[in-house]
Amino acid sequence: MVAITHVGTYLPEKKVSNLEFLEKFETDESFIRNKIGVVSRARKEKEEKASDLCIKAYENLNSKTQIQVADIECCVVVTQNPDFNIPHTSAIVHGAIGLPETCACFDISLGCSGYVYGLSVISAFMQANGMSKGLLFTADPYSDIIDENDKNTALIFGDGATVTLLEQNQPGLVPLGFDFGSKGKGYKNLINEEKLFMNGRAVFNFTAATVPISVNKLLDKLDLTKEDIDRWYLHQGSKYIVDTISNRLGLDQEKVVFDMYEYGNTVSSSIPLLLSKDIETIKTGQKIGLSGFGVGLSWASMVLQKMNS
Repeated sequence: MVAITHVGTYLPEKKVSNLEFLEKFETDESFIRNKIGVVSRARKEKEEKASDLCIKAYENLNSKTQIQVADIECCVVVTQNPDFNIPHTSAIVHGAIGLPETCACFDISLGCSGYVYGLSVISAFMQANGMSKGLLFTADPYSDIIDENDKNTALIFGDGATVTLLEQNQPGLVPLGFDFGSKGKGYKNLINEEKLFMNGRAVFNFTAATVPISVNKLLDKLDLTKEDIDRWYLHQGSKYIVDTISNRLGLDQEKVVFDMYEYGNTVSSSIPLLLSKDIETIKTGQKIGLSGFGVGLSWASMVLQKMNS
């Protein structure tokens, strides 16, 4: 079985405070804290690209568990803000951290649902090809595409990156099942042409209606109940959407993890950022629920269980 064993992260030290924009956007602190849930946004340096953020996340991972690069057999990067259209960002990461020439590498172009999709893809890829160790990166530097005068997006998104180490036959978090879906007819509600545009109401309505159905469908498929799940990691789109999904599902609020106040919505990195803080405290046998949703419009839910091997 392929298991998640460690998660490395990177958040830029530079922060932009949303409290400085209350007058500009004609809002108040309560809206910032209780609706958006983002007090400050993490901001990369202007010249930094997705691969730079990935490399810093890898350095953090390497500080947690010494990685033998020669043992890595696949490298996958989830991003919709790549360094270049050509080549794939995973090739740049591959070269920068010195992965072996025998290591497969490719990108996955997905946003908010990308981490869950990515876990399914890399797990299946490793199993099908008899691979023992793989790296799944996430990096979506939205500061490159945000219109700082657009209230719908400027106050929400932050920069960050993560890397998840997956290993065969090691203690860790093992996927039990997935649920996926798309409503492609709504793709224009969250789109980057010259700058990022988001129809906030349409994206909220899509998410609030779709995610609870996805989660319940997955639980039924796995013959589990909400009470069987020890923690929930929902994509950190905003505090309001996380609260709405939690309430519609009737989840125990103490089990729902929320933490984006100091860095913002980091798109594909939001779930693994949460997971990185808790992974060492998840006990053998415990189950956790994940759901990513947004750009596409797409969604992906999964359940993981901590196993000894």
